[in-house]
Amino acid sequence: MDYLKTVVPSQLLAERGSNLVVINPGSANVRVGLAKQDSPFSIPHCIARRTDQFSKLNVQDQVLNSQVTTAQHMEREKAYDVIASLLKIPFLDEEVGNTSVPRKMGRVDGYNPQNNRKDGTFTWTDIHVKELKSSVPQESSSDKSVVPESSVQNEGTESKESTLAEQKFREVIFGEEALRISPSEPYSLRRLIRRGHLNISQHYPMQQVLEDLHALWDWILVEKLHIPRQERGLYSAILVVPETFDNREIKEILSVLLGDLCFSSAVVHQEGLAAVFGNGLSTACVVNLGAQVSSVICIEDGVALPNTEKTLPFGGEDISRCLLWTQRHHQTWPQIRTDILTKPIDLLMLNRLKESYCEIKEGELDAVAVVHSYEDAMPAGSHKTRLTALNVPPMGLFYPTLLIPDLYPPPPRSWFHDYEDMLEETWHIEFPRRSDMPDGIYPGTNAGLQMWDNYPFFPMKPKKEEKVGLAEAITSSILSTGRIDLQRKLFCSIQLIGGVALTGGLIPAVEERVLHTIPSNEAIHTVEVLQSRTIPTFVSWKGGAILGVLDFGRDAWVHREDWIHNGIHVGSGRKYKDSYFLQAQAMCYINS
Repeated sequence: MDYLKTVVPSQLLAERGSNLVVINPGSANVRVGLAKQDSPFSIPHCIARRTDQFSKLNVQDQVLNSQVTTAQHMEREKAYDVIASLLKIPFLDEEVGNTSVPRKMGRVDGYNPQNNRKDGTFTWTDIHVKELKSSVPQESSSDKSVVPESSVQNEGTESKESTLAEQKFREVIFGEEALRISPSEPYSLRRLIRRGHLNISQHYPMQQVLEDLHALWDWILVEKLHIPRQERGLYSAILVVPETFDNREIKEILSVLLGDLCFSSAVVHQEGLAAVFGNGLSTACVVNLGAQVSSVICIEDGVALPNTEKTLPFGGEDISRCLLWTQRHHQTWPQIRTDILTKPIDLLMLNRLKESYCEIKEGELDAVAVVHSYEDAMPAGSHKTRLTALNVPPMGLFYPTLLIPDLYPPPPRSWFHDYEDMLEETWHIEFPRRSDMPDGIYPGTNAGLQMWDNYPFFPMKPKKEEKVGLAEAITSSILSTGRIDLQRKLFCSIQLIGGVALTGGLIPAVEERVLHTIPSNEAIHTVEVLQSRTIPTFVSWKGGAILGVLDFGRDAWVHREDWIHNGIHVGSGRKYKDSYFLQAQAMCYINS
């Protein structure tokens, strides 16, 4: 412990983080990197596999409910008008009726001046294998990774077919390149996680999901981190899982890490808990605003409080879709075919426009932007237009009926049925021993943690999604702790993480909306969102790296041999039982 108090943090990360791989999977992206790195690689969490020659690009996915019902449309328009009154902008019908009247435009073109690529075009992915002897002068510097990627993805077939003169299709394409495949090409696009869960359905069985997960992560380890399979035994993995994951999902991914990817050992940490340590805190209400799911969980003294967890079925991609609906309604969107379901490249464009121009502020917010059209392998077309009501879509976080997320049916309930539940204690960190259960049922629990006496266990498989806005979810989560001193502390220690947390004006909006949501009979009058010490998108990954580096004893880690040959049995006592001590270690280090 004395060493922790004297060592320089960067030195500690360099010494102990060189053989630790931190993996933080999400619905849209997976963040992977060595613990010694300042930031991870962020790769779109998808894969495309070649199909038969005569098919077109298809999204192998769950059944999507992309049709908006009349009732949903009315609720959306009602939510728009409520937001319009708050932002002091014209109502929806009023806006349509006065399109001919010129209005004052608030220029937001300079809102993130450090990002100068916002109006750049995406290019279609080259789906052909390049001959090693051929020259590729037509490729831009941004596409220079095509040759090594294709050689890795086709290592089993390229040697057999290299004598053929004609171009051959790449069998597998990963990450953003998979999203930029033309709809006319013979590929099947697969997203590995949807709305915070493995994307399992009758159209995409579990075994196929896990095979694709293995293929994508293996490609990242080889191509990005330069860790070949034969050297994986020298590395350990830190898995930072979202709050939405259930026990079986964690176990299946652990099997991929230890069995298929051949890591020597692995440990699991909760995303919200890792975020607290990533920002050097010990107590906070962590609000994770992801691409497809938002979640809230409270952390006290480095321990996650299980009954404070809230899951909201919307995120940044829903804001992007709402941006498209808003512009089409106001007739400011060009007459082009924009379809994010059949053309994933359109979603990339919408996400970029949202990140560039959307923010929360009062008054009419317009901007001149360049919108691109992508048609069947043709070069992108550019259309300069005026986007309007750019402050409305992000307000959908507080009024989710504005977003109308596509529905993804969850896997059958039987899929979540887990007789062992061997990661249950890991997931909820340390539950108290129940008096009505015999000794030995819950090995590894710490009966001395009196703080858990008032937190009963609630089974959450599959986990329940809340049908409320962000402010209500935060307020409900904090008030569920039941202690006024902790509630006051948490309301002044709200931490926003995830890509949506970068939205301009979101912090004051959260503070104002949460303050107005607190019931009048509660003696709480202050709400504060803490500024993040690191990039909100990567803070959970960074926290996982810190927890891994500071875990000197490694008593909580699962080793490859144990997992493959024996499993971790209920009565074995090997159930990450030292997580509380590990968190205390981390806090001592952070506060020293």
